[in-house]
Amino acid sequence: MSKVYMDRTDQEMYKNQLSMSQYIEKHGVFSFNYVFESEWFLLPIFFSIAMLMIYVFFIWYRDWFGKNTFIYRLLMLPTERITIYFAKLTTIMLLVLGLVALQILLIPIEIQIVNSIIPTDFQSNFSFYHFSSFELWGWMYPNTFTEFILIYGVGLIFVAVLFTAILIERSYGLKGILFAIVYGMLSFGIFIVPILLNEFSNGYFYSLEVFLMVIVVSIIVLGSAIWIANHLLKYKIRV
Repeated sequence: MSKVYMDRTDQEMYKNQLSMSQYIEKHGVFSFNYVFESEWFLLPIFFSIAMLMIYVFFIWYRDWFGKNTFIYRLLMLPTERITIYFAKLTTIMLLVLGLVALQILLIPIEIQIVNSIIPTDFQSNFSFYHFSSFELWGWMYPNTFTEFILIYGVGLIFVAVLFTAILIERSYGLKGILFAIVYGMLSFGIFIVPILLNEFSNGYFYSLEVFLMVIVVSIIVLGSAIWIANHLLKYKIRV
């Protein structure tokens, strides 16, 4: 994006015989928005998110359908089987946080690359802290610890429900697919109950009350997912 901007700048300045100040007055300076809003920046992030979503399923099904059916070795380990569930859940969350951390490390490098290509006079003053205005950035890097817990907590619950749905399918075969879909829909329905209540009551509840209701249903959905998964791993999935 920096090279495209400079090539376009050089061509127009040469063609129209514009000075630097005249060009800047006409077109403005380079902003990191150009990078943030480009496919070069967004597509790798969305691709990584898509790969993580695929890996949520792959991390279980590879153990069943892999070359050596590794799941049987895992289930025979002398420990509680729910440990396997937590280990895989932790792996997914670490990969998500790793993606987030990688972006934090890459941004200063990208800023340096921009600085090496585009002269200072053609740049707007941007820094790492200006990125909070971007919606995607706000989701990846919440401004407060409470928002962080809410956003990534919802992600954790989503992955836990998917894991439990996979175990339901593995426990009941073809019927398990239907059971898993129903379970997923019920979990989603329970999770959005506080939001629906607030909407249908025309904002009757205070924000704190809605927040507390979301916390309660989140605990219910996550707790039920773990309990069902533990039950299935103990009594339904056989070695």
